[in-house]
Amino acid sequence: MKTKKKRIISTLATLAVAVAGAALVLDLADHDPVADAEPLPPVTQPVDPTTTTTSTTVAPTTTTTIRPTTTTSAPPTTSTTVASNSLRRGDTGAEVTALQRRLRSLGYWLGAVDGSYGYTTEQAVTAFQKVEGLSPDGVAGPATRAALAAADRPSTSAGGDLVEVDKARQVLFVVRDGEVAWTLNVSTGTEKPYYVNGRMEMADTPEGRFKVSWVVDGVDVGELGALYRPRYFHDDGIAVHGYHSVPPYPASHGCVRVTEAAMDWIWADNLMPMGSTVWVH
Repeated sequence: MKTKKKRIISTLATLAVAVAGAALVLDLADHDPVADAEPLPPVTQPVDPTTTTTSTTVAPTTTTTIRPTTTTSAPPTTSTTVASNSLRRGDTGAEVTALQRRLRSLGYWLGAVDGSYGYTTEQAVTAFQKVEGLSPDGVAGPATRAALAAADRPSTSAGGDLVEVDKARQVLFVVRDGEVAWTLNVSTGTEKPYYVNGRMEMADTPEGRFKVSWVVDGVDVGELGALYRPRYFHDDGIAVHGYHSVPPYPASHGCVRVTEAAMDWIWADNLMPMGSTVWVH
């Protein structure tokens, strides 16, 4: 009986070990090593299919679709259309020639009609945009070209012959017999204080009717810098003069800036003779 009991006990022990082993195997089979592992860092670059290994099954296969497909696409066709309908400095050709002729027919001075969109053409476009209430960027875009096709010559309430400076619109009119003969882009005083040689001055362009009282046919150098061929109309040294920079906004110390090329034209055609009227408003 003892021997039989020992065999039974041995058999039971063997069965217990087997059951435990099976349970261990089952437990190992149900265990997910990936779930217990540290989370993988997010994939920031698309996986190169030529180097993909079995580890790519861990990374989401949708990684490459996270980036918007429009990042490398061409610009919308509307942008291309706008660009092709715009003329700007540096452009040349028949369209520029037509633009220049139209501007000149309305009295916007730009020098020679030569088919080259240079600085004076840009200034003429800027003056036109100011008169028409458009954004004065000097670029003949679709809105500017449409306005140009329908525009009339600027008008004035002045009579006789004079030079009119419209501070609100930042333009200068050459008026002859009460009609605007020519229009120029200008930059007048900032209307802000500034300091020179230890004193404070105001960068204002005085309003009123004045007379051209003295002129300098050359570069007149003063404490505020050099004025190109100035024609003075105010005792404070305020003049219409040429300058290398004529932005579409007030930027001077009080004088009326035009381009140096425009100032040469004013002198050549004697558009501001001594004693002539300058109306600033």
